[in-house]
Amino acid sequence: MGSHLPEALPGPLPAPADPQRLEALAQDLRAQGVELLRSAGELAGLAADGFIYSPVLQPLLQGLGAQLGVRARDREQVLQVAAGCARHGVSLTLRGAGTGNYGQAVPLAGGLALELSGLTRLRSFEPATGVFTAEAAMPLLELEQQLQARGREPRLLPSTVRSATLAGYVAGGSSGIGSLRWGFLRDPGHLLGLELVTLEPQPRLLQLGSAAAAAINHAYGCNGIITALTMASAAAVPWIQLVLEFAQWDQALAAAQRLPAMALVLQSLCLLEAPLAARLPWPQGCPAASGQGHRLLLLAAPDALPVLEPLLPQLGGALLWQAPQGQSRGIPLRELTWNHTTLHARAQEPGFTYLQLLLPQPEGPALAALRQRWGGDLLWHLEGVRGFGQQRLACLPLVRWRGRTALQQLIDHALELGCVLFNPHAITVEEGGLGTVDADQVAAKAAYDPAGLLNPGKLRGWWERPSAQ
Repeated sequence: MGSHLPEALPGPLPAPADPQRLEALAQDLRAQGVELLRSAGELAGLAADGFIYSPVLQPLLQGLGAQLGVRARDREQVLQVAAGCARHGVSLTLRGAGTGNYGQAVPLAGGLALELSGLTRLRSFEPATGVFTAEAAMPLLELEQQLQARGREPRLLPSTVRSATLAGYVAGGSSGIGSLRWGFLRDPGHLLGLELVTLEPQPRLLQLGSAAAAAINHAYGCNGIITALTMASAAAVPWIQLVLEFAQWDQALAAAQRLPAMALVLQSLCLLEAPLAARLPWPQGCPAASGQGHRLLLLAAPDALPVLEPLLPQLGGALLWQAPQGQSRGIPLRELTWNHTTLHARAQEPGFTYLQLLLPQPEGPALAALRQRWGGDLLWHLEGVRGFGQQRLACLPLVRWRGRTALQQLIDHALELGCVLFNPHAITVEEGGLGTVDADQVAAKAAYDPAGLLNPGKLRGWWERPSAQ
């Protein structure tokens, strides 16, 4: 699934808009009061994300970007931009906060980049169920705060919660903090509906239920313009941040496997091998890692502490630090997990990249086989998730960059061992997450973006469909 590293941009790609078409579109939008972004700095900002984590993607995506940017103030302006791009035949790429890691929203063929930064309202909240509707660009941190004021919280959040937006997370993300309890964003029950603008000369504003919305989930904005989302929330919990330390890796791994199976309410579980823990910053008051102890990071309900404290000596671990979430100083614990782990480690040693794997069960043999072959070129970072109906460990190892051939050999080895790869060195939706073409995503693009102008080059199923041959 997504096992081959790209050597070139996917295709076929449309040519960038010629100056005459681009200027005609700009004049139309300007006449309607739409804010245009045209400076080199503004356009560079609309093309940036974490693809620099990948030495494979960096040379392919560096320097690419939109020819014109737009900052939409409201839903009406989104409709105007969609109509203008469709009439003038200019491709359109949607942009959130740019916190993705695979170039999900980097324009490959120029055109217009649309930032929805004016659409930030919490439109509705149902106290009886916790179901909410929020606009696409609502910052996730603000969403979390507004839900907590109502006794609720988002089920899932990325480690980039302080900067990411709601639609950007749903369109480009897949898991994160909360996946230990709630699984993946694409699991039924999270996304209950969405509001969508089609890319047509006369755009439609559609309200999709959960079934139809599923095809838009994790599609990189390739098959519709999301303007609002209806999602489920969870009852708020006053999470406690815990750092546990283990002298032996096997004991730390066993604890990571056992704890989610207990009657404990856990929001997040992150296991960091000692050499990786030593490369990270830590919250104020938490002892710096020495490079000897392996660290298990938990977000746990307060009633987990009376169980964990007497249990830890039996597991071979010790409680190193604790603090209520939101009340500690320095870096919060959740910003040492998921792709923030990669960010912090690369800040110390830029020669590392990473992979994203779902490990076969039991996880020990695959980890041991990879360790035996690749040694110190892999630094282990595991995250607890609920996948395929059961507790699993996802693996986001730091990988020392030894060139394309070595990375491909590592990927092949992981697949031979039964790992499932979510390739962070790929460009298309399919290779980055799903592995295979999703016919529903392609059908949604045909229905909502018939000219194929949305984020071209990212949906392989679009150019491979029979009618495109």
